[in-house]
Amino acid sequence: MRFFACLWLLAASLTAQERYPVDWNKLSPEMVARFTELLRIDSSNPPGNETKVVKAVQAMLQRDGIPSQIYALDPSRANLAARIKGNGTQRPILIMGHTDVVGVQRERWNVDPFAAIPKNGIITARGASDDKPHLLAGLMVLALLQRMHVKLNRDVIFLAEAGEEGTPAFGIDYMVKEHWPEIDAEFALAEGGSAIELNGKVHHVLVATTEKVPRGMRLVARGTAGHASRPTPDNAVVHLAQAVARAGSWQTPARLNETTRAYFAGLAAISPPQEAERYRAVLDAVRRPVSDRYFRLHDPGNYSILRTSVVPTIIKGGFRSNVIPSEAEATLDVRALPDEDMARFAAELRRVIDDASVELVPPPPGGRPASPPSRLDTAMYRALEKVARRMFDAPTLPSMLTGATDNAQLRAKGVQAYGVGPISPGEEGALGTAHSDNEQISIRAVGKLVEYIWNAVLEVGT
Repeated sequence: MRFFACLWLLAASLTAQERYPVDWNKLSPEMVARFTELLRIDSSNPPGNETKVVKAVQAMLQRDGIPSQIYALDPSRANLAARIKGNGTQRPILIMGHTDVVGVQRERWNVDPFAAIPKNGIITARGASDDKPHLLAGLMVLALLQRMHVKLNRDVIFLAEAGEEGTPAFGIDYMVKEHWPEIDAEFALAEGGSAIELNGKVHHVLVATTEKVPRGMRLVARGTAGHASRPTPDNAVVHLAQAVARAGSWQTPARLNETTRAYFAGLAAISPPQEAERYRAVLDAVRRPVSDRYFRLHDPGNYSILRTSVVPTIIKGGFRSNVIPSEAEATLDVRALPDEDMARFAAELRRVIDDASVELVPPPPGGRPASPPSRLDTAMYRALEKVARRMFDAPTLPSMLTGATDNAQLRAKGVQAYGVGPISPGEEGALGTAHSDNEQISIRAVGKLVEYIWNAVLEVGT
């Protein structure tokens, strides 16, 4: 009897990783094969055609005997959900990856963007960093849970979602509105973070707990049409150009929130003296302008997370060189802090532009919702910190994304959603080479992402 009691105590003292060991080197060829198979499917959005990816994912799950369900607003743009059941004593974990990718300009790539041929440990392909690594991670975590018969205290759900790159009506919006019970969870892990590597070693791990909110606006200038040989004071192009210059050069107010305050405090604690002093200065309202000026010139990422940003991106006007057009238009990419009062912000932008002939058109209704940040005191966040220490001997910092992800819709439903990501060189950060020509990722980074998410799931799910 004492012998069996000792065995029970020994088993209870083992960590989840020790109870469910994975030979990651042995698993690597399978992960690379699955990853490249997914990358070779052209799911450029538009048009998306995400169902092609979903069918491949479903087939991979079936090889491990894992059932899945397909949900589609448009038959060519399906979503897939699969679930490994736990004992139900705690609420589920959701792992999410999107199946669509942004389009490519093939002539600007050094390789076929959908060939996905590994070379020297690197895979160059559209979707290599955004977002098929998370798609692979969800697949592999469910496969390992199934193969190893892991005893879970909560369900683990995998969602392969469509439409993240600008058309969420087909993906997360549809799933939240029509199939919420299939993905309802306490915690979610999706894109948005990264493990920042400096000099060949992970320096710190960024976990996105909140993100800026896209609130694009338009400027429309109107004037008198006429022959371009006769200058007029109400030329719409001139007024638009002046308005764009004022909007683009406006330095909006800098302010901190819970996430960015913790982020800069964490950076200060792990940075060389000169950089640490700069990050500490951000935390002091009196000294903040000095650091802010530095960020504006040298560090646009940190500059952006301190404010609601306004960036002109598109200008349209005129149709002939000898015609003064009656109207010209510009697009402003406005990325708002989560708690921004947009009506007040728009009023201030109108004051900055100061031109009655230029109309500021507010963002259309809908879009990604503003939502409270995910908390830093949850079992999942603590698990991510623990796993980062164990895997990389590196601290974890909360971060606010300047871009947008479908975690926003989950947070709006009360899910504690965290953006995690692969190892990235320090100069790339959370966005990596996403959306760029010759988008790429290292095989090592993909494997470590899968391992990181697997370890976090074991920490919280067993």
